[in-house]
This record gives sequence, C-alpha cells and structure tokens, in this order.
Amino acid sequence: MRLRIINQNQPSCRIVKRKSNFFIPSRQTITMNGKNEIPEYATFPRTFEKYRWYKPLLVLAVGVIVYFILIFVMVILFGAIYGTDATNALMGGSYESLNSEAGAYMSFLSVAIILPSLYVASRVVRDRPFSSYSSSRGGWDWKLYLKCQTIPLAIYVIYCVMYAMVHGKVSPTTFSLPYFLICLVIVPLQCVGEEYLMRGFVMQTVGSWSKIPILALIIQAVIFGVLHIYTILGVIGTVMCGLAYGFLALKTKGLEASSSMHIANNLSMTIMIGLGFGASTSTITMSNFIETIALLAVNTLALYYIGTRKEWF
Repeated sequence: MRLRIINQNQPSCRIVKRKSNFFIPSRQTITMNGKNEIPEYATFPRTFEKYRWYKPLLVLAVGVIVYFILIFVMVILFGAIYGTDATNALMGGSYESLNSEAGAYMSFLSVAIILPSLYVASRVVRDRPFSSYSSSRGGWDWKLYLKCQTIPLAIYVIYCVMYAMVHGKVSPTTFSLPYFLICLVIVPLQCVGEEYLMRGFVMQTVGSWSKIPILALIIQAVIFGVLHIYTILGVIGTVMCGLAYGFLALKTKGLEASSSMHIANNLSMTIMIGLGFGASTSTITMSNFIETIALLAVNTLALYYIGTRKEWF
C-alpha cells in the first residue's frame, strides 16, 4: 500500500493511507518537529473523507436488523439445547438468570453478538473502517490491551479473595470446568461488545455530531446506565462505570484500557457467582453501591496513573 501526503499549506501536513476507493482514513498528524499527534477519539469519524452526519444512523439501522437475526438464531439454538420453556423463561428473566449456567450463556451471548452486528453494518454502509471504532491510533493494540489487563485483573483478584474470606459462600456452587472455559471466551466478547457499542459507536457518533467530547462522554454514560435494568442505585452505579470507561477511552484514544477494566469486572463476578460467593440480582443495596464505586475509582485511577507513568498511552 502507498502512503500519500496531502499538503494543505499549513505548518503541519496529514499522512493518510488509502485502504479502498471509498474512504481515506486519517491515521496521524505529523508536525514540523516530527512529533506525532493522534486524532481525538470522540471526533475521529470526522477525519474520514466520506464522513456524513447521517451515516451512523444507517449503521444503527442495519446493525439492529443484523442483531435481531442473530438473536433469532441464538434463541433457536438454545431452544434445541435447553428446551423451549426454559429458553422462554431465561429470555423473560432479569439479572437473576445469570445465577444459572444457561442464563449466563444466553445473557453474555446476546450482548457479544453486538460485535458482528456492528461489523456487518459498518461494511454494508461503508462509512469508515471498523478499526476506527477500536481507536484513533490505527486499530486495536493487543500489546496495550494486555498491559492494561494486568492492573484491573490484579485488583479484582485481591478484592474477590478478601470478599470471599469476609462473606463466605452465599449460594450453591455451579462452577464447572466447561462453564469456566466457555466464560473465558464469551465474557470478554460481551464486554468488548458493550465497549464498541457505547464507547465506540455512541460516543464517537455524538462526539462527531457535537464536536464536544465531554458531552459525548456524558450522553453515552447515561445511555449505558439506562440500558441496565437495575434499581436506581444500580443505574447510577452503571452510569458511573460508563463515565469511567469513557474517560479511559478518551484519554487513551481507544478501547483497550476500558475493555480491560470491563472484562476484569465481569469475569471476576461471573467466577464468584459460579463458585457460590456471590449472586446476581437486579436490586442493588447501598453497601453494594459503595463497594462498586470504590472499586471503580481504584481501578480507574490505578490504570490511568500507571499507564501514564509507563507511557503505555
């Protein structure tokens, strides 16, 4: 592939890589002193030649159609495996359904399929490359993700051990090796699916429309909270999570850091429930709320501080 330099008679010029004949994605700006300036993540879609304000709406429309097709296929498969009555009960259940293996599988997969839905929609609409949802640095950075994952994972392991020692078992153990192995795959996909939808699609869409990253951060966090069917404290806690994940996405200009924290949270909670040291519920108490916010703050500050000091991003 050839690199093409576009000189705009300004102190800096933009280097772009042509990947197809329908868009020219901007990768980075190089100033006269050679310092790289990575584009703002929230407004990144505006840097593409074929950007139009209405194209995210087309992506949403196509994505919803693909999503419901995949949901239909998933329900048919679950009906064949677990029976129609059990599948209908799981679909009508709330977060309590996560306390069973089948409920956990269905819940996680129903969110994980957001990824292929968004991918297909972006390819159909052809508004911009799918990698632009990952970051404004040129796509998903696996090295950065793995570095980031070590911090929240360590914090959640310490927290879960302390929680188990203090509270003990609260429910029967449903944990099994197949359950653990399956969750190692579908839980990260579920978390990344939410990140691509909320911090990727929603935050970048609002940011591109308004050109105000902080507004995009707040709106996506509110939507993220409302989509989670908890009591009021749970919704507020989820909004705070959305703000923290969005903050990391804006500051790191990508989804790797927020995804690492999201995955560590959901995976550790899933394992704790399977081992009987926790139970999923839609009713959030004040103590649950305080623990969630404290753990969220520690993870966010630790990840951002260490990552900045070590120049990960």
